[in-house]
Amino acid sequence: MNFDFASYLQRDIFPIVTEEADALGVEAYLVGGHVRDLLLNRASKDIDIMSVGRGIDLAERVASRLGLLEKLVVYKNFGTALIHVDSLEIEFVGARKESYRANSRKPIVEDGTLEDDLKRRDFTINALAVKVNSDGLGTLVDLFGGIRHLEQKLLKTPLDADITYSDDPLRMMRAIRFASQLNFTIEQESLEAIQRNAHRINIVSKERIVDELNKIVLSPRPSKGFKLLFNTGLLHQIFPEMVALQGVETVDGKSHKDNFYHTLQVLDNLSNHTDKLWLRWAAIMHDIAKPATKRFEEGVGWTFHGHEDLGAKMTPKIFKNLGLPLHDPMKYVQKLVRLHLRPIALVKEEITDSAVRRLIFEAGEDLEDLMLLCNADITSKNEEKVKRYLANFKKVEEKIREVEEKDRIRNFQPPVTGELIMKTFGIGPCKYIGIIKNAVKEAILDGIIENDEKQAYEYMLKEGMKLGLKPISA
Repeated sequence: MNFDFASYLQRDIFPIVTEEADALGVEAYLVGGHVRDLLLNRASKDIDIMSVGRGIDLAERVASRLGLLEKLVVYKNFGTALIHVDSLEIEFVGARKESYRANSRKPIVEDGTLEDDLKRRDFTINALAVKVNSDGLGTLVDLFGGIRHLEQKLLKTPLDADITYSDDPLRMMRAIRFASQLNFTIEQESLEAIQRNAHRINIVSKERIVDELNKIVLSPRPSKGFKLLFNTGLLHQIFPEMVALQGVETVDGKSHKDNFYHTLQVLDNLSNHTDKLWLRWAAIMHDIAKPATKRFEEGVGWTFHGHEDLGAKMTPKIFKNLGLPLHDPMKYVQKLVRLHLRPIALVKEEITDSAVRRLIFEAGEDLEDLMLLCNADITSKNEEKVKRYLANFKKVEEKIREVEEKDRIRNFQPPVTGELIMKTFGIGPCKYIGIIKNAVKEAILDGIIENDEKQAYEYMLKEGMKLGLKPISA
């Protein structure tokens, strides 16, 4: 695994870092994830410069040279400083050693050597350093076999795994995130240490945990990360509602599918077609209420009646518990969970214009995302069954396009407004306005009238007179 670091460090801002580190008389190194990503040929916008002493001083000199001294962000308590240069985020830090207390992941920090700094890092692949000084420019320092582990696609901690994970339990989430993002394997001893220390994740803030969780959700094949979370016991600590999906129950020789692994299959299927975080979360949540709605009915088998509605009701609490946003993203996921059976139900019955209109109206601008989710939800070990369902689902999609072109239903507002109703019947704000507006909307969705101003007006008159109202022009 080769990379010409010396040539790389002669471009962009690095020559300035080299000159200023030499002038200060400190050893400076490019460290961590940026080194790893260069070796893996991955894009990376986060750059970490570590100096053996005087990290903030080096940052100030570099920022001054770049004309960015006023924009330099200094964290004196942590001995770090941050500069934004174009799309790059460059952090400067002095070499340090750390010690931890049992009830906190915030370390006690002291000045340290290059070795002290590298061995405190989470994984050997992130404990690589490249010298930035002119004397030895581009020299790679690998004290813990990080290059070998990159080649082996192996995640291993520089020190004893139990100490690494107990000291900073977020590293357990990071291990699984890297395994999922990079398609790496976690070393067996390290994996067992995560199992032993899974309970320690509870001292980490929700914000840090969910940040790592979202990166797992966005990885190329998220199921890998979720299986690791489940098998190590971390998922039981952070997302017990998802754990409850796992398992198969059999009664009278009839079994239901394992809804945990089905959910992961849906998530992977969907991830082949979209990078939208909240759409992927809709896949995670779509069957979340199946354990609570599971029933065995004689002559029918296993049922999960109403799991879509209960799942939508469960969504706000789960998002709150996980530390996910409770505004638009949650409402979007809630909506897709509630509607996820609707398109699939149309496959099983004669597709009426009325049913399609209602689906288009309720899904609105999220219709395409809903259809992606429903396509992903068609899973079975029987490949012929899947092919048959997907072919039928294509017919539903064609019908939706046909009805939408003809009726212009998506996000429509009925042509009759409350103001028009009050003016026509000479009434003020009252319950009749809502009743009439709803009747017009239902008539359009049912195909009784077209989405047309004239037809809607005539229908409004008829509905108003049914309620005993009289047009003031009559």
